[in-house]
Amino acid sequence: MSALKPGETTIMAVKFDNGVVVGADSRTTTGSYIANRVTDKITQIHDRIFCCRSGSAADTQAIADIVQLHTQMFAVQSEELPPVKAVASIFQGLCYQNKNQLSAGIIVAGVDNVNGPSVYNIPLGGSIHEEDFAIGGSGSSYIYGYCDKVFKAGMSKDDCVEFVKNAVSLAMTRDGSSGGVIRMAVITKDNVERIFVPGNKMPEQYLG
Repeated sequence: MSALKPGETTIMAVKFDNGVVVGADSRTTTGSYIANRVTDKITQIHDRIFCCRSGSAADTQAIADIVQLHTQMFAVQSEELPPVKAVASIFQGLCYQNKNQLSAGIIVAGVDNVNGPSVYNIPLGGSIHEEDFAIGGSGSSYIYGYCDKVFKAGMSKDDCVEFVKNAVSLAMTRDGSSGGVIRMAVITKDNVERIFVPGNKMPEQYLG
């Protein structure tokens, strides 16, 4: 098997006191060919649980569909919102058990009645990590330093939105496999807000 490589994209999630913010670029590539410049890489798994997908679009869409089914069955049978950790564990099990056949890096983020907001990173290979913020995909290699410097525990919702927007935009300026527009979602216990940032509204980046 060839060495694992990060999915050709940029995905991200960050936690704040009352919720989570997820974000992704929108470029889908087939080799060097841009197959779709406005892909939505943020998938709703349940009312307050989303995932960001990197890697093979076919692999990650199939996994997300399977997890959606399991999550809906759980919600119907238990008559309550599923825990984010349980949903992330299903993703992790599928990714790990099929790690030699899949190209899939997943970030699961959301809010539940047990643990509140939470973010789980499931990189290629199928390990799982609970984090205050998570980044993934090929574009993440370019923004680790920025994220480590800028992230602070206790940031407000607006701070997190700007953090995700700026980080994904920075990755898009450096990573040839990331591009298009930025799609985001702000998830709280009471609401889901989708945010769309077109190419001409990207943050102005100061490099140097």
